[in-house]
Amino acid sequence: MKKVLPQVDLMIEVLDARIPFSSENPMLAELRGDKPCIKVLNKSDLADPVMTQDWQEYFEQDKGVKTIALTSESPERMKDILSLCHKMLPEKSVSVKQIQAMIMGIPNVGKSTLINHLAGRMIAKTGNEPAVTKMQQRIKLEQGIVLLDTPGVLWPKFENQHSGYRLAVTGAIKETAISNEDIALYAVNYLRTVYPQYLQARYQLDELDEDDETLLSAIGTRRGCLRSGGRVDLERAAKVLLTELRAGTLGPVTLESPAMMEAELEEVARQREKALAKKAEKLAKKQNGKRPQ
Repeated sequence: MKKVLPQVDLMIEVLDARIPFSSENPMLAELRGDKPCIKVLNKSDLADPVMTQDWQEYFEQDKGVKTIALTSESPERMKDILSLCHKMLPEKSVSVKQIQAMIMGIPNVGKSTLINHLAGRMIAKTGNEPAVTKMQQRIKLEQGIVLLDTPGVLWPKFENQHSGYRLAVTGAIKETAISNEDIALYAVNYLRTVYPQYLQARYQLDELDEDDETLLSAIGTRRGCLRSGGRVDLERAAKVLLTELRAGTLGPVTLESPAMMEAELEEVARQREKALAKKAEKLAKKQNGKRPQ
């Protein structure tokens, strides 16, 4: 990406509307510099519409950023990205030169499906699992736009543990990385607080237990996830919850807000400072130990 970036006029980052912050590559701001950027909040039909609007307003505080919320139910709106590219690069619109746009996004965010709609033909492989696109490719679109497709990549380290869990909840991380039960318990904790009505309606629960494991067990009981002896199979219950959450059957859910993001970033900064101070202290002790007595 760094190698071809000088040739790029504009960047298109595809985000999951359910986790706009956690699906945003933290390295992008450094990579793009002052290049214009379109943030596509994809799968917005699965997200809370009020929260999606909040995220669009938050992102567009950066004058170099425009947003668009898309759903798989309205593929015709995807072509609006092309006119938005010209709007953000008016000097290119009156030029004979093509607009060079780079599209990027994490695995399983719907980037390949979006590319196929923009191109009007099957160009990129699609699949309901991470890491389908394997290499870069250039695609000629309508309105004088050339799209550089890049493989879906995750950054090497999650400083914010919450982001890692949210990526797993939405299916951006392969299930082998974290156990389904662990992921589902994280989701239950959030849903019980923010969207209790969805849990109660979907699983016909009169009340929601404050203990996450007990609540997941109640969901498993309602869905018949039982082992011999009537014990609840929490792994099966977890798969039921995650499948229905990811499909939108549970209801339109957004797993994070701009306010949550700001608070979590502050916590990450504090943890980073503590780690650096600890490292400096350890180095100082090591150097002091080497000094001649």
